This record gives sequence, structure tokens and C-alpha cells, in this order.
Amino acid sequence: MTTQPIVLTSLNKIMDLLWDAICVVDEEGRYVFVSASYERIFGYAPAEVIGRPMIELVHPDDRELTLLTANAIMAGQPQSHFHNRYIRKDGKVVHIMWSARWSESDRLRIAVARDITELKRAESMTSALHAISEAAHASDDLPALIEQIHRIIGGLLPAANFFVALYDAARKELSFPYFVDERDAAPAPQPLESGTLTAEVIRSGEAMLLTPDSDLAVSLPRHGSDALQWLGVPLTSHGATIGALVLQSYSERMRYSEKDKELLQFVSTQVAASIERKQAEARLHHIARHDPLTDLANRDLFYQQFDAALKHVKRFGGHLGLLYIDLDKFKQANDHYGHHVGDLLLCEVAARIAKHVREADVIGRIGGDEFVVLLHALQSPNDGLHVAEKIRLALHASFLLAGREVRIATSIGIATYPEHGDDPEQLTRAADNAMYEAKKLGGNRIHLAGDSPGHDFPG
Repeated sequence: MTTQPIVLTSLNKIMDLLWDAICVVDEEGRYVFVSASYERIFGYAPAEVIGRPMIELVHPDDRELTLLTANAIMAGQPQSHFHNRYIRKDGKVVHIMWSARWSESDRLRIAVARDITELKRAESMTSALHAISEAAHASDDLPALIEQIHRIIGGLLPAANFFVALYDAARKELSFPYFVDERDAAPAPQPLESGTLTAEVIRSGEAMLLTPDSDLAVSLPRHGSDALQWLGVPLTSHGATIGALVLQSYSERMRYSEKDKELLQFVSTQVAASIERKQAEARLHHIARHDPLTDLANRDLFYQQFDAALKHVKRFGGHLGLLYIDLDKFKQANDHYGHHVGDLLLCEVAARIAKHVREADVIGRIGGDEFVVLLHALQSPNDGLHVAEKIRLALHASFLLAGREVRIATSIGIATYPEHGDDPEQLTRAADNAMYEAKKLGGNRIHLAGDSPGHDFPG
């Protein structure tokens, strides 16, 4: 007579011992029974969910698909491997795999829930590593790569506020090539000893997770000073820390955990390798297009930009100026003082020219002591003459190089578009001929293409 209650009691104990959770939902979608494991997986005790609509606990992005699947089950189509996400009581997201069927006689949906969050996390981490590696190959430049990395990490963790800081060991300086934050703008470059959390992550090489309860939260400033959650990991490659990757949260609902820190550390090695690869590519690209001594544009880069500038003014109107600069008697100075001083002189010449042109203008070194300057958006040819005169005076002033005072002069030829040609070759020839006219007249002077010797501008 007592066999049935004993069997039922044993069955309930067995269900409570199962690692997976058993859930029973009525035709209105309300819980009528959950086993003890429900609390381990979802964070709610059975008494907290009985009578509550199941769909309320489903992740908002998965509710539509979950309802469609529930309707299919109730129509007689059992599901054995349905995946969706739930929001736990503590706010964390869990991934669930369901096996479910409909009991027509009981008008109930019976399902078994298995927590596959760790499996999903492992799959996501592996996918993220592949995606970061592919992004390193596909991205055109470093900002594009980091933007892709932001998107990839956003698929693993909340990443609305995300930035990357890079460390220049030679300058002992941090820069912020990518900074996305809902409240703060990108910081200016700053020294490693700035005392910020970002600098500390790079200096120590250790990951940091800060919450409102952390002791360090009040002792070290952070970018986003009122962020409630702060997670930063070092970017390390070949034993050296090259920067840091940081996530921030201003919301109590968006929290980071030790598992999140471990996940970010796991992918950070691939991120660092990808960034370093893109930096190396950028350095090689820069070397291929710049003069190795002065770091000015080389002939190829200068004329690429010259051609682009001409196309622009032909379409939208305006004037361009080309200065062809040659140092008078540079060979004698180089032979007298030595090649080391000669190289220092060329670098200082490049620096002085740069001080007297605008950021939009282009400076190139196209020969031993020959420089060219492309002047954008001139109002008239006289604008080019004024710039050339400033450069001539700057180069005529003495140079102190390796403890020696060195003096030189310069001859400058000027050609303008459209007055002296409409392609780079014509304008270069005109400016070069004008420079030689200046030299013939004794040097240390400026000559405008097409002018007679009586209209040059002697120093």
C-alpha cells in the first residue's frame, strides 16, 4: 500500500540530484514545476519562479525565437538541441541547451535544461582568436584593425566603452590610437609615470579588475573617472608589454568578473601579436615611402601626393606652388666638415623647412641636397614667393652641428599651377630650371619660373 509514495519520494530525490534542471511549463507558458538544479543554473529558487511566465527570464534578444520554438513543440514537434540564453538572477547571461516535448494529455511542456555557458565561452574564445588573426591580415591599417578587435571582443564581453593604449618605450609615452567611451574623449599622449590605472597595467604587466569595492578604485585615477567597473589587461609580445586593452562600465547592470578577466587575458596575446604585426607593416610601408635620413617623403611618395593635389585643384579650382630647393656649395661643406656633419645639416635643413610650411603642404627630399615643397591652396603666385623667402632666410642662418658653426645658402626655384604647367613633370621642369637660373645669378636667391633675370629675388 505504501509502495507508490515511496517510489514518488525516491523519484523526487533523484530529480533533485540531477545536474541538469527539469522544468515543466503549462500551455500559457508559466512554470508549474522546476527541479532543485534550476537554482544552480538560473539563480532562482523553485518557489521564486513557480507561476511566473518562462519568457520573462529569457534574454531579450532570444525571446522571439524561443516563443516560435515553444509553439512548434506544442504542435507536436519535439526539440532535442534547442539553444537560447537566459538572464540569471545575478544579471549574468547563461547559455542553455534544451530538450523538450509536449504532453497533450497533461497539457504541459516538459523540458530538460543543460547549462552550456562554459562550452559556449570556449567556442567563442576559439572563434575570437581566429577572427583576430584574420583581421590582422585583412585590415588596411592599425585603427581599422583595432576597430575590428573591438567588434570581436564585443561578441565576448560587454564592450560599449573600450580603448587601447600603446606604449612607446623609446619615449616612455602612452598614446591612445583607439578610444570609444560614452562619456570621455580620447586622452592626449602621456608619460608612463602618469599614475593612471592604464599606465599601471603597462608598467606592472598585470591585469586589473576594479569594482566599487576595490581598494585601488580610489587611489589611482582612470580614464572615465566615474566608471563603476574597470577591466584592463596588458598587451604582451615577445616578453615586452606594448600596451593595454581596457573595458569600462558605468552601469551596475554591466559588471565584469574574474572569469571575464581570464577571458580577456586569453585573447590579449593574439591581440598584441596582431597589433605588433600591423605596426611592423606600417613601419615597412613608411620606410618604403620616406627618405631614411630626414624622414621626409621620398620621390615616389612626393609625386603621388603631387599628382593627387593636381587632380583636386583641376576639379575644384585653385593654385598650387612647387618650390625646388638646392643647397649652395653643400658638397664643399660636406667635404670640409665630414659626412656626419653633412648628414646632420640635411636633417636640420629638413626641420627648418618644415617650420615654415603648413601641415597640409608636402616636403620631399629627391636628391642629395635637393628638396621640394608642394604648397597647397595658394591665392596667387606671390604666396609662394613669401614662403620661399622665409625658407631662404631660415636656411641662411648659421647651424650649430656637432660643436661646429656651419653656414650655407640656398637657391630656390618656383613654379605654379596653372601658370607654368598642368602636370607634375612640366611643373618640376619649370621649378628646376628656375632654381638653376637662381644659381647662375650667384645663388642665395629665389627665382620664379618664366621671369627674366631682372625679376628674381636675391638675398
